[in-house]
Amino acid sequence: MRVAEAKPLQGQPQVGPLIRARRRQLHLTLQQLADAAGISVGYVSQVERDLATPSLGTLANIARSLDVGVDYFIATPDVGSALSRARDRQSFSVAGSSVIYERIGADFAGNQLSAFLLTLPPGYRSETVAHEGEEIFYVLEGRLTMRVENEETELEAGDGFHFRGNRPHTWWNTGMVPTKLLWTGTIALFRPRGQTAGGARADYPVTRPLPGPRGAGKSHRTKENQEG
Repeated sequence: MRVAEAKPLQGQPQVGPLIRARRRQLHLTLQQLADAAGISVGYVSQVERDLATPSLGTLANIARSLDVGVDYFIATPDVGSALSRARDRQSFSVAGSSVIYERIGADFAGNQLSAFLLTLPPGYRSETVAHEGEEIFYVLEGRLTMRVENEETELEAGDGFHFRGNRPHTWWNTGMVPTKLLWTGTIALFRPRGQTAGGARADYPVTRPLPGPRGAGKSHRTKENQEG
């Protein structure tokens, strides 16, 4: 089995500090961000301190809750056309993650579908998350265990799994070799190129702080959820 290798992006920062900075800019507590993203407050805290690395889907939920796109936190290959050739497709990963992604979905007006090829190392397990939309996992090579709410399903090459994302779910590689799968879902991971929070155009790097939406700063902070 040929395992894809992600090409590290020069100077790509860890996502934790960027998430924390954006959250504080919007005056959100850890609990408020966790509730909006559909994950536990403890997990958000771990991500911000770089003790855990979110999957791309979870990072999308966090980004949406912070009114930015995923590419505010990580640089990803641009897919400018409908055609995605294997020989030309670039791989990438979230800083600190062992999962390798290959983007095969394009951006266009009204786009609702995202699609990636994922390579999971043996022993990898995702966080538990819930969100709006639908997801489909199709195993190309290796094995995968899906847990949706309290039900576990073993998948092998050729097996697929389609479910609503608002049901708490997690998935992991139960085999001794990497698992390669096709993931697709109705989760908008990226904003159109050049668009930032509020629909404004931007020509500066995605890691530069963006202005918070109107009304930010009116959120009530609680002592137990406030972070310095």
